Amino acid sequence: MGQWSSRCQQVHGNSKKGTPELDGEAGRERDRARRTDVDGPTLGKASGRLADEVYDTLLAQLMSLRIEPRSRITIDALARDLGVSQTPIRDALNRMEADGLVVRIPHAGYRIPPQITRSRFEDMLEVRLLLEPAAARRAAERASAEQVAGMRQMLEEMAGLVEGDSHLAYGAFGLRDAAFHDLVAHSAGNRVVREALGRLHTHVHLFRLLYDTQVTYLAMGEHEEVLAAVAARDPDAAAYAMRRHILLSGDRFRRLFDEAEGTDDLPSGA
Repeated sequence: MGQWSSRCQQVHGNSKKGTPELDGEAGRERDRARRTDVDGPTLGKASGRLADEVYDTLLAQLMSLRIEPRSRITIDALARDLGVSQTPIRDALNRMEADGLVVRIPHAGYRIPPQITRSRFEDMLEVRLLLEPAAARRAAERASAEQVAGMRQMLEEMAGLVEGDSHLAYGAFGLRDAAFHDLVAHSAGNRVVREALGRLHTHVHLFRLLYDTQVTYLAMGEHEEVLAAVAARDPDAAAYAMRRHILLSGDRFRRLFDEAEGTDDLPSGA
C-alpha cells in the first residue's frame, strides 16, 4: 500500500490554507474530490475505506483519459499497479459495473465502455435542464452558510487546478466540477433530485469526451455566477445562472458530435 499512498500530493497539496474548515456533507464532498488528485487517493489506514478509494482512483483515471475508452482492465493488473490486494479492486469494479462505468467480460476482466452516444448526451442534457436550475433556485433559498462556504472552497480549489496543463489535472478539475454541482443539489434539500443527478454521472461522461483546457476556464466563470446568486439568496438569478451554464456546457460538448457526424459513438480517446 505504501507504493500508492505516496503518489497524490502534487496537484493540490495546500488547498486548506486560507479557507474555512468544513464539517458534515460539504466537508465530505470536498474530501472525496481531493482524494482523486493525480494518480489516485491518499490511502487511509482503515481497510474498509480501500474499496471507496480504489473506486475514486479509477474514476479519476477514467476522466483524465489515463484509462481509455474501449480498453480492457483486469483485477490482477490493477492490484499490481495500485499496490493493493484484489479484494478492494473487485469491490470497486463491482460498484463501477453497477454505475455503468465498466462492463464485465466473462472470464476476461472488464472493459471500459465507449464514449456516450449523441442521443444519450442529449437525454442527459434534457434531464439536467429540468432538475438543476430548480435545484439552484432552492439552494438560494435554503443553503446554509456552511454549504455556501463549501461551494466557494470547491471553486477555489478548481481555480488552482486550471493552471495544470495535463490530463490528470483536467480529470481532477472534472471531479471537483461534479462535486460543486452535487453541493448545489444537496443544498437544495431534495434527496430524490440529488440522487437522480448523481446516477447520471454526467461529469464523468462529459470530461471523458475530450481534453480541452478552455472548458475549465469557461466553466469557472459560469460556476462563479451560480455561486454569487446562491450566496445573494436570489432564487431567480441562481436558476438562470445554472440554466445558462448547462446550455453553454452543452454547446461546448455538442460540437464533438457535430465533428463526428455519421457515427453513433465518438472515437476512443476523442
